Amino acid sequence: MFVLGGNAQTLAYVTSLRPENRQVTAHLVTLAWTPAGVVLGETRQRANVAADNLAGWLDQTFPPDDERAFVASMRDLELLVRTQWHAEPPLKLDEAALVNPEDVPDEVLDAFETPPQPLVPCAVCRRECVRDHFVWNERQLCAWDYHATVFGRRGPWRGVPYDDRLFETLPKAAYVAPTLLDELHVDPILAASELPEPTLRRLVNVAIEEGGDASYLAVRTGGGLTLLREHRPEAA
Repeated sequence: MFVLGGNAQTLAYVTSLRPENRQVTAHLVTLAWTPAGVVLGETRQRANVAADNLAGWLDQTFPPDDERAFVASMRDLELLVRTQWHAEPPLKLDEAALVNPEDVPDEVLDAFETPPQPLVPCAVCRRECVRDHFVWNERQLCAWDYHATVFGRRGPWRGVPYDDRLFETLPKAAYVAPTLLDELHVDPILAASELPEPTLRRLVNVAIEEGGDASYLAVRTGGGLTLLREHRPEAA
């Protein structure tokens, strides 16, 4: 696959530059930019592009004034067009299938190291995010809006240990992002996983009991629990 270009939402590539009815087929993959890195979407769309206007299509689709836009080397693209380059579509999207990895930004190139995932638009800001990574009140959210909503001042914070019944209704998240927590003046003070559930609960409550006067919030992350604490007033 030869990557034509991309931006914050889309990656475009071709597997053949042999025109059919004076057109070539570009494959479009949705991208999600997350605090954990860029993620390739599972779904792909096709766009028929005039074979003699590939450069114009790229300039219009991925304009230079878009700070996250990038395009392939025009010299290489013109060479492949002249030779009517053709390859069998890759069985999976990975770096080994890329003809021109040097044209792809490092953040996007890293996305080829993991399998594509289902993407959905955030219910608040509409940016693409990974389905079920961050769900609150049955709404799919991006990491930014989830952190702001759940870990913000109006989140379910508490100053005392959790009753057992409350552990059943803890917020769930794929991960917590330290940079986003910093913006909220929140610290992760405990992260534990791969332990029996009673042990995880005991660790959380001991940390609250001995962590001093503050507001705390426990969240399920992966196979464990993470405990957050708001900055104390004197440290804020």
